[in-house]
Amino acid sequence: MASRQAFRSLAASITTTSTTLRAAASRRCASTLQNTSRSSTSTRQWTTSSTFFPNKQGRSNKRSYSTPGGSPPPRDTNKISFWPFVALIALTSGGYMLLVNRRKDMPPNPTSASAAAAPAPSSTTTTPAFSPADVTVIFVLGGPGAGKGTQCARLVRDYGFTHLSAGDLLRAEQDRPGSQYGQLIRDCIKNGAIVPMEVTVALLENAMRDTLAAAKTKTGRFLIDGFPRKMDQAFKFEEVVCPAKMVLFYDCPEQEMEKRLLERGKTSGREDDNAESIRKRFRTFVETSMPVVDHYEREGKVVKVDSTPGPDKVYEETRNQLRRVLGDKF
Repeated sequence: MASRQAFRSLAASITTTSTTLRAAASRRCASTLQNTSRSSTSTRQWTTSSTFFPNKQGRSNKRSYSTPGGSPPPRDTNKISFWPFVALIALTSGGYMLLVNRRKDMPPNPTSASAAAAPAPSSTTTTPAFSPADVTVIFVLGGPGAGKGTQCARLVRDYGFTHLSAGDLLRAEQDRPGSQYGQLIRDCIKNGAIVPMEVTVALLENAMRDTLAAAKTKTGRFLIDGFPRKMDQAFKFEEVVCPAKMVLFYDCPEQEMEKRLLERGKTSGREDDNAESIRKRFRTFVETSMPVVDHYEREGKVVKVDSTPGPDKVYEETRNQLRRVLGDKF
């Protein structure tokens, strides 16, 4: 506070001095102009009388001021003194430098320092709908036709998992009368595109709630098949629904998957079991879903199973891998 008062006093002093010097300079200029005007008038009068009234010898009364008896010429007062302006500039510059130096030596403003030191407000975090202590979520990923649904059905039969297929939920929603997402889902599936994550995540959360409510329990184990297909889906699901325990990834060559899908398309009646849609789905999986697998693999949560052999051999390998990660009695 004392430093601020000192600044105000110094600034007021500079302002007063500047005003005084400007007023003095103005008065000096006015006086100079007035004297100049009077001198010019006197000179004209003297010149007139000397010219038109000659002396007796016929010579003019023009005087030589170099003689001892002559009067000195009037002083040239037309010059304006610039010293007041120089003093004003010097005083103002000196005052400014003094202010700057004192400003550097001042301690920081306590209010500003505390505000700068205070941590930024934390962003609002969303609590997942289910706790990992109560609900186990396993993402089941693999290309179209890798055999995810077949292996999930066997795990449900033998170990009591609940199988939730993201694709089945989307197809059921598109066929539900009055669904606002029906046409959107239908177009995405037909073109091999990914349905907006908000729709898929909401359908999965509702299905999990319905399953637990029907069993009248808070604990459960879910195999989520064909999800997440993009990184933003993975992050959103773990943020609002439940963190995943692991990822079960079925690896299969594209040629083998295409052969299986074309064979399935003969009886499945699915709109996307045709050659054009299959190839689009392959491209989508490689471009968007494989980065998800790579992400969870870096976290040590991926279990890979080669799904090229027949279903029985693949299932045996699946059980061995789950025992290794979840224990013998998973």
